[in-house]
Amino acid sequence: MGVVLGLSAYYHDSAAALVVDGKIVAAAQEERFSRLKGDSRFPAGAIDFCLKSSGIAPQQITAIVYYEKPWLTFERILSDLVDNVPYGYENFRRGLSVWYGEKFFLKQRLRRSLRNLLGVDVRSKLKFSEHHLSHAASAFYPSPFKSAAILTIDGVGEWATCTIGHGQEGRIRLLEEMRYPHSWGLVYAAFTHFLGFKVNSGEYKVMGLAPFADPLSADIQRFKDIILRDLITLHEDGSMDLNSAMFDFRRRGKMVDVAKWSSLFGMPAREPEAALKKEHANLAYALQSTLEEGVIRLARHTRKITGEANLVMAGGVALNCAANGRLLREKIFDEIWIQPAAGDAGGALGAALAYHHLVDQGERRPERPDSMSGSALGPSFTNQEVLAELEVFGLQARSLSEAELVAETADRLHQGQIAGWFQGRAEWGPRALCRRSILARASDPDMQKRLNVAVKFRETFRPFAPVVLNSESHRYFVGGENSPYMLFTYPLHPDQRRALPGDFSSWEVGDKLKSDRGTLPAITHMDYSARIQTVDTGTNPRMAKLLEAYKGRSGHAVLVNTSFNRRGEPIVNSPRDAIISFLHTDIDFLVIEDFVIVRAEQAPDKWAAAKSMFHDETMLTD
Repeated sequence: MGVVLGLSAYYHDSAAALVVDGKIVAAAQEERFSRLKGDSRFPAGAIDFCLKSSGIAPQQITAIVYYEKPWLTFERILSDLVDNVPYGYENFRRGLSVWYGEKFFLKQRLRRSLRNLLGVDVRSKLKFSEHHLSHAASAFYPSPFKSAAILTIDGVGEWATCTIGHGQEGRIRLLEEMRYPHSWGLVYAAFTHFLGFKVNSGEYKVMGLAPFADPLSADIQRFKDIILRDLITLHEDGSMDLNSAMFDFRRRGKMVDVAKWSSLFGMPAREPEAALKKEHANLAYALQSTLEEGVIRLARHTRKITGEANLVMAGGVALNCAANGRLLREKIFDEIWIQPAAGDAGGALGAALAYHHLVDQGERRPERPDSMSGSALGPSFTNQEVLAELEVFGLQARSLSEAELVAETADRLHQGQIAGWFQGRAEWGPRALCRRSILARASDPDMQKRLNVAVKFRETFRPFAPVVLNSESHRYFVGGENSPYMLFTYPLHPDQRRALPGDFSSWEVGDKLKSDRGTLPAITHMDYSARIQTVDTGTNPRMAKLLEAYKGRSGHAVLVNTSFNRRGEPIVNSPRDAIISFLHTDIDFLVIEDFVIVRAEQAPDKWAAAKSMFHDETMLTD
């Protein structure tokens, strides 16, 4: 039996994944256990979960594979020092203590941490993949295709920032690569910083801000001209050259020289948490459309050199669902499949799969829709475990049959209540896939603001995604069938739209939020798009039953689906996490496995006591 444990750690998004005889049996990010968003530490909790949930003893592990080669990364940093003398020295000096203390001896550090956790010597079992090979493997091997083109795009991994590959049966060949510092991911991160959001977590906010732009504004074309003239040179094949003089991450450890960029764009950098204005949205739109053009060109070039009709993708940029939606509509490929955990966490899974197929020569048997088990690869909890936690908090709960639970949940959602939904195994990846989700009525015009302000505690402009019955998706969206992982945006069906005032495009960001855009305002973005998750009885039977029941009451088989967490914290993992979030938000009722806990049914003194049991930590800005 081949048992391969894949790991990512020490940069961001630490994770572990377990592959047994080629089958993906468990995968999770460390942040779900540590409750530290983006946790980069050794993934002890994730490893422990993977092994215990699968019944695998440490002695049974045949290989432990780290997702990249640290020496190549160190080589790149040394090269930066030489290339940027004298500016690079101070940046290097600051980071040298970290590298010397933690990453320079990463192999020894991994061995020690694994030995302490597992109780066995792993010296002969510890292997190292390459960063973009891990991404490529995470995309190709679980996909439903016998052969496919592979495109990976991210910030940087070792030296590569983008690769084009070819997967055939059990083999992967990387054919071309774009190298640091020329990076779509780093360019997007630089704009994320300039727009006042946090790098490595706020990029999706920039993507969400872009549709608030005024497409008729001359500023958009001016911004695009600046990007393509002063910041990057875009080539026909989708590769690009970054103008290093305009970026500071190589020389001073900052993304950009703010004064230089402010002069270039004729606007100051936005301070974090400051009000969002049209100029910010217009700049985000210019960036997003430039990225999309680059992705389209990369895809065309990938099709040309591989000759494949199907495409698989991974890397952090592959989580840009707006670019993915554009790529779908261009119809360059017949089918596209994207790894749900496309970022660095997914590298843990790719490292394990690459070892199984490329080293152990394991046989590959692609299956439909894929071999990811709907991405339900994380922890699950029994009703007995849930009840034990409810008793700790002293909350009043009711245990229901599935039919009763579905009916009551549908009734309450139809009445406008907000649900915390906790069912089965946790999702693998950054998207809530109705395993650890917050659900609400999509037709409520006040729901977006209510969720952002009183539940998620985040910026009011942030959009929400829908979950919809796969069989009903065509009623609401154009081409939105079979989208189980929330990785593509689709246009709202014309029948679901409402006409906007003629001067709508020139409105300020805050004013646009108040517009009546259609029949499903809580999930309809400013450009009439939505990031869709589809479900059916095969992928998520209980959720499919809930949508059917909700349709019977409301006429709609679609709900708001957002991640079950508050701003600055990871998605909930355990019943305790869910209960704490429930206690400290305006969620109306909580459904954990077969239990329903309703806020209005709790005695005030019991509620206050439960709420005080665990300190409500200050929200982090993310």
